[in-house]
Amino acid sequence: MRHLIGIEDLSVAEIEALVATAEDIIDNPAKYAEVCHGKKLASLFYEPSTRTRLSFEAAMIELGGSVIGFSEAQSSSAAKGESVADTAKVISCFADIMVMRHFKEGAPMVASLNATVPVINAGDGGHNHPTQTLTDLLTIKREKGRFDNLTVGLCGDLKFGRTVHSLIAALSRYTGIKFVLISPTELMIPDYIKHDIIEKNGIDYVETTDLEAVMPELDILYMTRVQRERFFNEQDYIRLKDSYILSQSKLNLAKSDCIVMHPLPRVNEITVEVDSDPRACYFKQVLYGKYIRMALIKMLLEAAK
Repeated sequence: MRHLIGIEDLSVAEIEALVATAEDIIDNPAKYAEVCHGKKLASLFYEPSTRTRLSFEAAMIELGGSVIGFSEAQSSSAAKGESVADTAKVISCFADIMVMRHFKEGAPMVASLNATVPVINAGDGGHNHPTQTLTDLLTIKREKGRFDNLTVGLCGDLKFGRTVHSLIAALSRYTGIKFVLISPTELMIPDYIKHDIIEKNGIDYVETTDLEAVMPELDILYMTRVQRERFFNEQDYIRLKDSYILSQSKLNLAKSDCIVMHPLPRVNEITVEVDSDPRACYFKQVLYGKYIRMALIKMLLEAAK
């Protein structure tokens, strides 16, 4: 049984095959309209979500399948104390594939060890968010045309940002990658990401607190929000939440073909004036997310036959 818990579960060849399938779906949607006919996706969201939950549901519907599930822990038996393991066993009786977002790191892994259908991790705490990474990779391929020889700026909350952690793991497999890690000192990338992924793969990187100074060298600027839900101390959140705000004047320092990405939701870390700049790709990312999740659902269901 194939699951997707972390981006490392997929080989480079599998990632590129998923991206190619997603691009074919974009070009030939009718070809895929019934590939999941009669199949059910269970959408198990213990944390709030707009894009990820609805894109999975839209993806399954556009593949001809149907969706069951819940959108908050309080509307599930978790409110009664049911374990993730038991929930996975129960849902396996009803659905052909399940997608789970959970506030506890490792919960989707526990589900995968107890389910008899494929499990997709839709985000577990501050740990992993592999389908956002697939979304990001499809965006990069569509907008930049390649995965190698790119200088990638990652800005904002690099400590708790699971999307950043997963994207670093994915891009570290390619040649000619340089990471520019832009954050306040309190939200720097965790040491295990630096040592076990970036340095282990011989990837060039720099750490800085100065966004404007590095803007001219970036091919991609990946903005993130400072996540209130990851903080134990409200004062720390308030102090750090406006550390980086991308305005049009700052973006004017960037290359003409630099792209701006963001996993969304944004709060105020990108001003709305940037939305009309052709380099702003974050709303395109949302649409690409549906297509890559269609490709992933198709792949995992075919592997489960």
